[in-house]
Amino acid sequence: MTRLMLGRTLERICKGVLLLCLLHFLIMMILYFDVYSQRFDLFSRFNNGRNGSRINGSGTGSGHHYYYYNLSRPNATSATYLAAVEQLIPSLQPENNQTPSPKPLPPCPENPPGLVGRLLIEFSSQMTMERLQKENPNVTEGGRYKPPDCRPRWKVAIIIPFRHRENHLKYWLHYLHPILRRQKIDYGIYIINQLGEDTFNRAKLLNVGYTEALKDAEYDCFIFSDVDLIPMDDRNLYHCYDQPRHFAIAMDKFGFRLPYAGYFGGVSGLSKKQFLKINGFPNEYWGWGGEDDDIYNRITLNGMKVSRPDVRIGRYRMIKHERDKHNEPNPQRFNKIQNTKNTMKKDGISSLTYKLVQVKKYPMYTNISVEIGKPPPRPIKG
Repeated sequence: MTRLMLGRTLERICKGVLLLCLLHFLIMMILYFDVYSQRFDLFSRFNNGRNGSRINGSGTGSGHHYYYYNLSRPNATSATYLAAVEQLIPSLQPENNQTPSPKPLPPCPENPPGLVGRLLIEFSSQMTMERLQKENPNVTEGGRYKPPDCRPRWKVAIIIPFRHRENHLKYWLHYLHPILRRQKIDYGIYIINQLGEDTFNRAKLLNVGYTEALKDAEYDCFIFSDVDLIPMDDRNLYHCYDQPRHFAIAMDKFGFRLPYAGYFGGVSGLSKKQFLKINGFPNEYWGWGGEDDDIYNRITLNGMKVSRPDVRIGRYRMIKHERDKHNEPNPQRFNKIQNTKNTMKKDGISSLTYKLVQVKKYPMYTNISVEIGKPPPRPIKG
């Protein structure tokens, strides 16, 4: 009796296994024919494409082209497919010779994902222009760059007043180009070089930079930077804001603190509208000091406020150097600052005069050499 029951149980188990095998076989056959039909359809389309290209011997056929590429290989991508098509059929054009409109780029994010935050800034490594070009292969002639994968919110001209600071410029370019690219900014670098050895005039050079940059491109944002100041955090975004922007609020030479509430020196930015509203910068500050305070007064007198980044982000390192010759402190600066309200309408971008000597585009920047004149003779005391 026990053996009989055991035999029936084994028989049922065997039948169940056979049924499972049959079911598995049926499923495999269905999948096989499904895949086979797709492969057959693929080859038939491929052959139709080949046959169609033979109709008139020129590869045009009825006006439709069929090209297929094996994307199942591990390294195959749609990009390699397109490259292969471009190489094989360089003259391929859409129907009716119509160029397909490119897909519009999305706007660049307000907070670019590639930023790294706090940076290590040092000035001991030897810097050459050859090294800078290798480090920044995507920067085009004249120091121009535009992100390829998104639409920038601002078109920014970065303007640097300059004379005899070649070594500082190399460090500035070394650090700023990668920072600006990570920030997804459409920008150009303009070095405004004051020719001659007369008294330096920083603010007037900035007015020149604004004017000359607009001859080169339709900029809507202008950032004015000293060549010896390097940001220590790439989250300090170099674009314009609803209010005039002061970027360099915490320099190492000031103990990483704002020296006083009205300080607007080092690195600042204004939109085109904001710049014109204050009539640009003063032209009559010859020598060191005073022009930044005048600009701050112009901003507040025109009903605007200065915006600043967080003090932890707006940190800068200054390249140590001796004060330049012919850039001594301006003894008239304090009197001029007190008269901003009376002078800003007649002294500024509206009254700017200079002589353009040369514009030369280098791989990493555009150099604009100008003659801006001499300071007026000081009144004789007594």
